[in-house]
Amino acid sequence: MYNYFLKHTICAILALTLGISLIAQNPLGLRTVVIDPGHGGHDPGAVSKDQKTYEKTLTLDISKRLAARIQEGCPDVKVILTRTNDTFIELINRAAKANNADANLFISIHINSADNTSANGYSVHVLGKSEKKDRDLFALNMEMVKRENSVILLEDDYSTTYQGFDPGNPESYIFMQLMQNANLGQSLRFADIIAEKMKGGPIRNNRGISQDPFLVLWRTSMPAVLCELGFISNSTDLTQLRNADQRDEIARRLFLAFQEYKQEYDHSVSRGLPDPDPAPEQAGDSAQPAQASQDSPKPQTQQEQQAPPAAAVRYGTQIFAGAKLLKENDPAFLGYKVSVVHAGSLYRYVIGVSTSEQEARALFPKIKEKYKDAFFVEIDPANSSTRRR
Repeated sequence: MYNYFLKHTICAILALTLGISLIAQNPLGLRTVVIDPGHGGHDPGAVSKDQKTYEKTLTLDISKRLAARIQEGCPDVKVILTRTNDTFIELINRAAKANNADANLFISIHINSADNTSANGYSVHVLGKSEKKDRDLFALNMEMVKRENSVILLEDDYSTTYQGFDPGNPESYIFMQLMQNANLGQSLRFADIIAEKMKGGPIRNNRGISQDPFLVLWRTSMPAVLCELGFISNSTDLTQLRNADQRDEIARRLFLAFQEYKQEYDHSVSRGLPDPDPAPEQAGDSAQPAQASQDSPKPQTQQEQQAPPAAAVRYGTQIFAGAKLLKENDPAFLGYKVSVVHAGSLYRYVIGVSTSEQEARALFPKIKEKYKDAFFVEIDPANSSTRRR
């Protein structure tokens, strides 16, 4: 009997050691997530009508509950909170914390507010601006965007830090609309999963997914979402948010979304597949139905026609991605010659392209100086995708 238990104990230890070793040898999966509790310290965020409940308190509580669930359910994932107590963290430092940790995912937690007390529900936001006029929630969300971005006014010397950005000036958002998150496809996919998992939860109304110019998302260099988890100005939502059990249920649903996205992410990178793209109906992009794309060949852009033969693997620097095909002389390209890779519903813009990896890498540092969120990619001719290297 002693030998039996000894043998099984040794097997268990060997299995655990092997598991840890495999994780170390396969760092390509989703290994680090940064959770960002909105506001904090002398920035209370939105405040309830009776002045008893602060957004900063709710976001911290939900974030901690979500972090605990991820740590328990996904022990191979490192979880980082941008703040763990009631302190003020500058927007730029929230994003920097994620960038410095080489995080694979950024989740910013917020609670909404409106002058109209009937407004209610949850929404999920990614960086950018929708290209469909009938889907474009940018104008509708502008006041919310200004409110969240106005946090920088509480920071010292914010004008220098954010290069003259003015949260109250619409012109400040023009460049941000052009320079959309290079990880837009994955951000939208995660947002879609969150919106689905939140259905039927404590906060009932699904206000949908939209692309909006939040500063905290603009500064991140990985898939990133901002969640507005109900309205503190609505009595029904507020009742749910004040209940600890309901906040725990919100965190549980966010964890289920994270878990599903992680499974997709890990499966994708392990097989070397392109980034998962959102379904056209949910992403608000200009993709055609799947059947149509199978029945008729996809027209090539001028840039793609000038590219090397499809058999040649190419390398370059992906500067950003978006749902709209930009002209090759668009000012967003800063005069660079650009190659366009159309994968799923997104156009990925790559510059400094060469069949020589060494030559392409030599150009990367200079490009990175102008495009802070750029990253080096391999352009796969087999499935017209870019793969981060």
